[in-house]
Amino acid sequence: MSAPKPKAQAQVDWSTGLCDCFSNFGNCCLTLWCPCVTFGRIANVVDKGSTTCGGSGTLYTVVCCLLGCGWIYSCLYRSKMRREYMLKDSPCCDCLVHCCCEPCALCQEFRELENRGFDMAIGWHGNVEKGNGGVPKAPAVQPMTR
Repeated sequence: MSAPKPKAQAQVDWSTGLCDCFSNFGNCCLTLWCPCVTFGRIANVVDKGSTTCGGSGTLYTVVCCLLGCGWIYSCLYRSKMRREYMLKDSPCCDCLVHCCCEPCALCQEFRELENRGFDMAIGWHGNVEKGNGGVPKAPAVQPMTR
């Protein structure tokens, strides 16, 4: 007898649309002129601090400059983020979203993490210290009584 298959969890919508870029005008401008910064911040949080903002942003820039297709690298993080938060693959597949609309995709990912409580300026470790952004907090310790 085979074991029952685990029940698939329902996927949820993104908190903002792909083209809602101007809801965070500052990030929109930063992403248009320095997408490496936005990407680095996203990668740092998605990787739970195992990569640095500067390191990820630099690698993104190198891939963009040498290959001209940084979207390939950034779409991997969109996929990873979608799996982590059970987000729908919309409006189309991750690679197509990044290939056709890289700045909008980065802005949407940035807004999603902000809407989940992350302060993107302080990165993963800063959010852990503050207890922000869905980072598990230690349970409160109840005093023992007899």
